[in-house]
Amino acid sequence: MKSYGIGELARLAGVPTSTVRFYERIGLVKPDFRTGGNYRGYTQATLKRLQFVRSAQASGLCLDDIEAIFNLAGAEEPPCAEVLSLMRRRLEEIRERIREQRQIEKVLAESLERCCKGNERDLCAEVCNLSRTHSIGCKPPRKKDQKCA
Repeated sequence: MKSYGIGELARLAGVPTSTVRFYERIGLVKPDFRTGGNYRGYTQATLKRLQFVRSAQASGLCLDDIEAIFNLAGAEEPPCAEVLSLMRRRLEEIRERIREQRQIEKVLAESLERCCKGNERDLCAEVCNLSRTHSIGCKPPRKKDQKCA
């Protein structure tokens, strides 16, 4: 049976040793044995489990989701319904975050388009107003078509 120390396990999984220790603290992985010098020892099974955690995170699952999946692993029947339900919830959350990010992108793009053109109030003018209320100097408003410095 192939065994690994924490450093080798971390290297093979592509994570820092601190990540392995963190996953141990929260219960996602655990040492398979202790050496005579009381060092952590791991087997191929733990390496696969650690690789699964990283892969699941890259797929958008959080550590709580991964823990829930691990808890389903001992079931007599395949836990397809539970896993699919979890994945659907995560997918909807990701789609909602994408919608929010698109709205933020739209607002930022509009702000950049309007900024420093003198047509209407923009972020630069608001910053100058904030500066004036705190007695911090601010250059006079820019004229139309003058670039921001």
